[in-house]
Amino acid sequence: MKLGIDSIKLPQSKTRGPLASLDHVKELGLAGIFFSTALDMSPTLEPGALRDIRAKADDLGLYLESGIGKINPYCSAEEPALRAAGGGDIIAGFTRMIESSAAIGCLELWVAPGNFKSEYRGRLANDRFRTDVTWQDQLDGMEKVLRKLAPVARAHGAHMNIETHDEITSFEILRLIEKVGEDCVGVVFDTGNGLQRGEHPVFAARRLAPYIRQTHIKDAYVGRAPGGLDFQTRPCGGGIVDFATILPILADANPALNLSLEVAQSVEDKPRRANPRQCIEIDDPIWRAGHPDLTEDELAAYMAMVDAYEVRVKSGAVPDWEAYEASRYGYPTYENQSYGFNAAIAFIQQSADHIRSICRDKGIALASPEAKQQAA
Repeated sequence: MKLGIDSIKLPQSKTRGPLASLDHVKELGLAGIFFSTALDMSPTLEPGALRDIRAKADDLGLYLESGIGKINPYCSAEEPALRAAGGGDIIAGFTRMIESSAAIGCLELWVAPGNFKSEYRGRLANDRFRTDVTWQDQLDGMEKVLRKLAPVARAHGAHMNIETHDEITSFEILRLIEKVGEDCVGVVFDTGNGLQRGEHPVFAARRLAPYIRQTHIKDAYVGRAPGGLDFQTRPCGGGIVDFATILPILADANPALNLSLEVAQSVEDKPRRANPRQCIEIDDPIWRAGHPDLTEDELAAYMAMVDAYEVRVKSGAVPDWEAYEASRYGYPTYENQSYGFNAAIAFIQQSADHIRSICRDKGIALASPEAKQQAA
């Protein structure tokens, strides 16, 4: 396995550009980079530019992963670059990204089922609870898009890997894989996002393990709050996710899996919104009715996990929501958004150190960039 990072959360990735970001990844001691889409490597999918990125990643001994973007047709208008890539034909745009990625050996491709709008609090922050279209209609639309792209993916030996994103459940992803085919559809397992759907990360890892082909490695604070539960991204080891149990599950299922950190983004790259509080409305009847697959056993285990984490918070071992937010972002005024470049780097290093420590303890081998270069 290799430990790398998602490019969006790599500080200054946009200003540095893809080639310089590869150098940055190497400087940080990480083993690879996950560009969300091929457009993040080259907005025009220029073959020479993509080959240069591939060549540099290989020279540095880094893994290179990519994707094709959001496949929910009901949120396509919010991602105009995907349609523009096909000259107005979004399926052609997706197809070009699959073909361009495959041409440089990127065959595991991220797709996501919707958008998260952090400016809204509660269930309306994600597309699952849109009021203009049902979630089932959106799932049906995603299935149709995946079916249209499946022949292209199969022709190139590629997989379109659905992220356990903020709005979708692991059960729904499994049904999409069953309908479209595991030969061209897999999973990007985000270790933290399922918490927003009331799913226990360990339960979800076990359900999805045979199909996990990419990852987003993150941790989170989850604690009781008015209206339900607060959610807040934390460095790995500082949150609720049990990596000591999850990482062996992933390693057993796919020993060559890349682990891509998805950390808190520097406010220098993306200014913090004035209402960052994410509420999981787990006790709300509408929220509960929207999760028919969630069993009482899993929900009980989830709440026991929340209670155990609350003990850590009350002991002072980890800061509560307000203390952490104030120390990083100047809460509640947001006049001093202090979580800049250096803080973001520290977040990455703390997370990487925790994952490496767990891997050492569990006997999971993590390949380094240097080891790959020596082998070559």
